[in-house]
Amino acid sequence: MFTDGRPLSDPGPILARVRHRGSPRAFVFAGVQRVPVVSEEVGQALKTLAPGDVQLFPASVEDVDERFFIVNVVRVVDCIDEAGSTGVQHYAEDDPFPERAGEFRWISGLRILPEKTEGARAFMLKRFKHPIIVAEEVKEALERIGNLGVMFKRVTGNPGA
Repeated sequence: MFTDGRPLSDPGPILARVRHRGSPRAFVFAGVQRVPVVSEEVGQALKTLAPGDVQLFPASVEDVDERFFIVNVVRVVDCIDEAGSTGVQHYAEDDPFPERAGEFRWISGLRILPEKTEGARAFMLKRFKHPIIVAEEVKEALERIGNLGVMFKRVTGNPGA
């Protein structure tokens, strides 16, 4: 439910279990559904820089005393530059997931059209909800926090630049 790109009611207490022990990261994608789990500092940055684009739900992480949050990105924008993207694969009509026909299965060289982002600063893409796209200011703020378990790839402009 946290990866559907829609506002949610408060789900109540959430406990995240740790699969791989180690130092807690400030931003990770957890589980098969790749649910965004962030530190309090990352949550505050997202809420400050993209207030209408995300919801934060408190989450306890097994055996960790720090506060964490599940991030629910509520903005979904139709801005994929299919002509400018590379490695585009669509779900087919006869795919095992017929409800996804016409959606993107994968895009290895994703490009978006910034003029179609509707001012969103953190959003998911219509028909391809794998990545979370953030504005440059959000990316820079998260990088300043550090200890991220995620990486950023530019999705605007010339990919070779």
